[in-house]
Amino acid sequence: MRELPHTHACFVCGESNPAGLQLRFHTDGRVVRSVFNPRSEHAGFKGVVHGGILATVLDEIMVWACAVNARKFGFCAEMTVRYHQPANPGEPLTATAELVADRRGRVLEASAALHNPAGVLVASATGKYMPIRDADLQELKRDLVGDLEWLLPN
Repeated sequence: MRELPHTHACFVCGESNPAGLQLRFHTDGRVVRSVFNPRSEHAGFKGVVHGGILATVLDEIMVWACAVNARKFGFCAEMTVRYHQPANPGEPLTATAELVADRRGRVLEASAALHNPAGVLVASATGKYMPIRDADLQELKRDLVGDLEWLLPN
């Protein structure tokens, strides 16, 4: 598994965002993986991780699946999330995602899942992503930390 770059500012992977989740992502070249350790401040209802936080993690990992497989970062255009089981703060969740379709580089489609330590599916998602314009790619590259030359087009 190869560690993917992360950013300085992102809420999910930003190393300099004190309010963020500071997740790290890894890939085998096709599937992207991460572990999310929800804390008590991520709860919506007492003892249950807020669905919006789960959706955020699913969105982010699908962005990375697009980047790994299509060599393009994208903005979410559409996302569908299904919640299967409640997630509990303090219980690590394994996130996985992969690209399922590349519509001629104009729309990227991905799927993702979150599983609890017992392997039970907690939440799943599908998303459609619009690639970031080349003009905006340089700014994105400046915020990335780590080895990104293999990941992004020149």
